[in-house]
Amino acid sequence: MGSFSNDKIINSKSEKHIVLHPRERALILRKIDWHLLPFVTIFYLLSFLDRSNVGNAKVGGMATDLKLTGLKYNIAAAVFFIPYCFAEVPSNIALKLSRPSRWIPSIMVVWGVVMTLMCLIRSYQSLVIARVFLGLTEAGLFPGINYYICLWYPRSERSKRIAIFFSAVSLAGAFGGLLAYGIERMEGVGGLHGWQWIFCLEGIATVLVAIFSFFYMHDYPETAKFLTEPERLYIMDMVKQDAIHLSSRFDTRFVWQAMKDYKTYIQIIIFLGMLVPGYAIALFSPTIINELGYSAANAQLLSVPPFVAGFISTIVVGIYSDKHNLRGPYIIGGALMSLVGYIMLYCSIRAGPSYAGACLAAAGTYPTIPIILAWAGSNAGGDLKRAVVLAMVIGLGNLGGICSSFIYIDPPRFHIGHGTIMGCLSLSIITSLFAMWDYNRLNKKKEAQCLADDIADDKGYEFKDMGDASPLFRYTI
Repeated sequence: MGSFSNDKIINSKSEKHIVLHPRERALILRKIDWHLLPFVTIFYLLSFLDRSNVGNAKVGGMATDLKLTGLKYNIAAAVFFIPYCFAEVPSNIALKLSRPSRWIPSIMVVWGVVMTLMCLIRSYQSLVIARVFLGLTEAGLFPGINYYICLWYPRSERSKRIAIFFSAVSLAGAFGGLLAYGIERMEGVGGLHGWQWIFCLEGIATVLVAIFSFFYMHDYPETAKFLTEPERLYIMDMVKQDAIHLSSRFDTRFVWQAMKDYKTYIQIIIFLGMLVPGYAIALFSPTIINELGYSAANAQLLSVPPFVAGFISTIVVGIYSDKHNLRGPYIIGGALMSLVGYIMLYCSIRAGPSYAGACLAAAGTYPTIPIILAWAGSNAGGDLKRAVVLAMVIGLGNLGGICSSFIYIDPPRFHIGHGTIMGCLSLSIITSLFAMWDYNRLNKKKEAQCLADDIADDKGYEFKDMGDASPLFRYTI
């Protein structure tokens, strides 16, 4: 597409907007997909692989070699989330002030080095310290990528893109088991245990990908060299229209808007309720499967199918969530499916039904995470407020990872863990129902205000600093 014909430009009362045939629009978005999504998907795959491989290392002999008795493994898993949670808001503000192609690869190099050096761990204390630094350095990636996607796509197109890159979680779980199974065969090479090689090789892979991305990652639509000038203008116009002229400048008032908005905390509760099962699956699925009676090696391999189920459902649900422009109903549906899976795990005493429950739990849990983030990002008006809201939701929601680290303490049935997760899923369902009702109430109130005061789109600039409180802003249900 080299240029736009005149009949594709329409006038509003105050400005011109570019309008394309849906097929042309889809082609431009697909072009962006091919240049952005492979990068962010690989980034998050490596991120989740590096944070969760401690579960594979535990089953692969780390627990024995480091004498991880009692709650030592749980503590090592949990300390990751403390700096991870509190570094996310500062990281997203730094991303706003810098460039994605510099900030994101930089933090990847740092955490990749930390991951690689974890192969030198010789004690429980050094494992805990390394996990703290890993959490600190990884913190900026997930909220950063979510914010990055918001810079390129309108709200109605974000869910499936976030689902695509978040599907890397399921891939990381699947590949993590396969890689651990293979890498453990390097036991004794270079004087290292097999589980130490897991840390070393996966950390090196992160550093190499980060260095490559310094040169090939794109920052913003207005600087993207792969777009033609008409395409660039169209994307910029589309994102601008979607933002309803809300401010994109840096101002601390927008940070406070995010922190004082009760809707931010509703999204945090929904996200936290779904992350507890999400992290539990990642950190403990090899252990749970091992306790079902399978050997350590088979437990690594059998941890793959639940993640494959999660991968497929994440992509499918993300596509349909965007198609219907709905978030809440898909979150509730996924949570209910996961709840059924955990009921099976809780009640069954046989390996077959329990393993089926694990697959169902993963297939229900993982699709909800990108939809929650698309929901939170879409309903936060203005660039900086959106960046802070996403960082808060992801950061405080990730406190659920600490909970996940301490609930699987009663093998072989793990009733405490499964029961806790069932409660968290129920909390997310109830809170999602409230959020849907509240967003619908606010939309009706704004529609009535626009009708009463004769407020139309051409008055958008009058409300540019109001964020999603603008009467022209509509919340996604």
